[in-house]
Amino acid sequence: MNSKIINSNIVLFCFIIASCSTLGSLFFSEIMEFIPCSMCWYQRIFMYPLVLIFLVSLLYPDKQLFKYSIVLVIPGLFFAIYHNLLMFKIIPESIVPCVQGVPCSTEYIDWFGFVTIPLLSFIGYFLILVALVYGNKKVMNEK
Repeated sequence: MNSKIINSNIVLFCFIIASCSTLGSLFFSEIMEFIPCSMCWYQRIFMYPLVLIFLVSLLYPDKQLFKYSIVLVIPGLFFAIYHNLLMFKIIPESIVPCVQGVPCSTEYIDWFGFVTIPLLSFIGYFLILVALVYGNKKVMNEK
């Protein structure tokens, strides 16, 4: 298979995931009027630029995409993991950085008894990370 096609498909996949995550977070805050907690804001800060990075990479493919995007994906994923540990009560609420506004343990949604907004964020970051690592591995193997 042509690696350029595979790489553009991976970038498209990452773009779709980042776009859905961004639009989903905006839907929850602007349409449903859920007030984001501090941890949600941090996760948004790292997700929103990924939409533009992947869009530009779709229009103008760049071999350095992995380097540009991984610096946003890794910290965003760590915030998502930390937030999920809090939501599943593995981390006590007393050591959470949410000191003002909405508590980070607020559950606005609870689909199927376990799907929360932080879990959706984790899934988004994780899928992007797996796709980027897979795409970068394919590029490195071809060299």
